[in-house]
Amino acid sequence: MSTQQQKYSVAVVGATGLVGKTMIDVLTERKFPLKKLTLLASERSAGTTVPFKKKEITVQQLTPESFKGIDIALFSAGGAVSREFAPIAAQAGCVVIDNSSAWRMHPEVPLVVPEVNPQALKKHNGIIANPNCSTIQLVVVLQPLHRKFGIERVVVSTYQSISGAGQKGIDQLQKELAEAQSSSPFPHAIAYNTMFHPITEADGDSEEELKMIRETRRIMGLPDMNISVTCVRVPTLGGHGESVNIQAAKPLTPKTVRTALSKEESIVVIDVPERNLYPTPALADGSDEVFVGRIRTDNSAPNAVNMWVVADNVRKGAATNAVQIAEELIKNNRLQFTPGVFAL
Repeated sequence: MSTQQQKYSVAVVGATGLVGKTMIDVLTERKFPLKKLTLLASERSAGTTVPFKKKEITVQQLTPESFKGIDIALFSAGGAVSREFAPIAAQAGCVVIDNSSAWRMHPEVPLVVPEVNPQALKKHNGIIANPNCSTIQLVVVLQPLHRKFGIERVVVSTYQSISGAGQKGIDQLQKELAEAQSSSPFPHAIAYNTMFHPITEADGDSEEELKMIRETRRIMGLPDMNISVTCVRVPTLGGHGESVNIQAAKPLTPKTVRTALSKEESIVVIDVPERNLYPTPALADGSDEVFVGRIRTDNSAPNAVNMWVVADNVRKGAATNAVQIAEELIKNNRLQFTPGVFAL
């Protein structure tokens, strides 16, 4: 039987969460070759049902025995769950594609965006990491520009929707907008406001900013890349925006950048400034492409350009990228592996 004719048993871990539900939708939309879909979650969510292809699938409690007979497991249940159960799944012969930050910097775990570094999937030990949502849309744009112009420095400011904090973030914003609610699980009000991610580093960076720096360098294979990042939460329900400034080794202009990016299947360039046409989070909602606009010369430095990058953070920034990794594994017959011994 050929690879194209085979079907696969897939589990979604964290199936009742925002990203987990979107993973299920994406599997359907992309006509993933499913033999069986198993939905897993915490004891609290076990027994609930999730719609799938005009029927309801009952969610099962996640246990160490859950991965028997599963070919691929898409994890989106948080770092603690991934640290505990991803090695268990791999030892059972199941390939894990993990959406948490738990495994992203592990030297034996590939960190993959299929448009950028699919070659990283040639060797894995059963666990593959899905990058941070903001990192994914950034590197999709940086890679073709680095290939053509040789990027020397990147400065990024993110404008991240509250859906990046999960369903609780969406619920809180909607509550604040409806009720002028002041009580919040977040340090500041979300509605009519902006806020930074928690500052965790001695130099004043947040963990989110550090993730983007480290992950971008790793995915692109540029450990010494000069990159500076500032991450901000904004009161939009979905879609992350990024103001990106790049400085290159070779001359580049807005026109050559537009031409280079327009050739990429996963990038949509919308850049007609005289008509106020540029990407917005609302435009990106429900899409799997990365949108780029406001491409303009930065006159403060040589060979420098500014641009605006937008993507649906729950889809391309999480669920879709995970499913694309699974498709890439199947396409290149890379589901077989020797389970490694993982130590965090």
